[in-house]
Amino acid sequence: MSKLVLDAAVFTDAAVAVDTRMVNDAIVKALQAIPDRWAVPLPEIRAARAAGKGVFPLAPESPRARAETIPGPRGPVPVRIYMPDGAPRGVYLHIHGGGWTLGSARENESLLDRIAANCGLAVVSVDYALAPEVPYPAAPDDCEAAALWLVKEGRARFGTDRFAIGGESGGATLAVATLARLRDRHLLSPFSAAVLTAGCYDLRLTPSARNWGDLPLVLNTRDITFFVNNYLRLEGKVDDPDVSPLLGNLKGLPKALFSVGTRDALLDDTLFMAGAWMAAGNGAALDVYPGGCHVFIGFPGSLTDQALKRIDTFLSDF
Repeated sequence: MSKLVLDAAVFTDAAVAVDTRMVNDAIVKALQAIPDRWAVPLPEIRAARAAGKGVFPLAPESPRARAETIPGPRGPVPVRIYMPDGAPRGVYLHIHGGGWTLGSARENESLLDRIAANCGLAVVSVDYALAPEVPYPAAPDDCEAAALWLVKEGRARFGTDRFAIGGESGGATLAVATLARLRDRHLLSPFSAAVLTAGCYDLRLTPSARNWGDLPLVLNTRDITFFVNNYLRLEGKVDDPDVSPLLGNLKGLPKALFSVGTRDALLDDTLFMAGAWMAAGNGAALDVYPGGCHVFIGFPGSLTDQALKRIDTFLSDF
């Protein structure tokens, strides 16, 4: 769990499977059909996505899921809880992506239902406050509150204090910030494992993000800048480790599975963070998937099947 291996062949065009190319082409075509992704007001974009009318389809609602609220620093924080078939073997605290501006637990229904079913875990997904209406530090504050709630209530609610944490994209960023906050502010290290998929760990923009350009393969340079500006609209600086966890102290954090595709604008963020994670003395595994777009596990294909099986195994064994 402490060996990082990079194969140069993974980054070549020849390594990209035919179905992965087809998925990527379909994503680009769909997004290029929108003249300006951010011309529509954000509340309208969120509402369309929640109603299944976004660019990409919404999965059917899971019978495992129920909506609740937990106490937060600014009022109740919505969470979505997925239960396994039997008694939970542990709890996975999930933090969704969306550039701290979009996204919801409900939009990750298939992924979270799968984890509950396949890994025997209860899943608690946090619907943290979204920017720009409620910018930093609201999102990490809500995630910190959810983690503290889980520490306090986990055994009584779920019969276990075996906890993992994770997220995708901006959710992975918040997951690492949450781990650091619990360690530094509360002297707590309750999580035994982290699943960190395609995170944005340096909001100054790593080279892959800065040099990606305009191609709308889920995420491009303009999108990343848009999200960062929304997130830090009122306060917070890109060189603050609470904002850019790659710049912080990573010692004493749990073992982590890092996943990213080679066609992700945030590729460097994962490559850099996985190395820093291991250098800090933490267990780290790095999976780099040929041709995978940003958070490719949200799209169909053989690459997604492979990555999800890897996540299942990691969460079943932590």
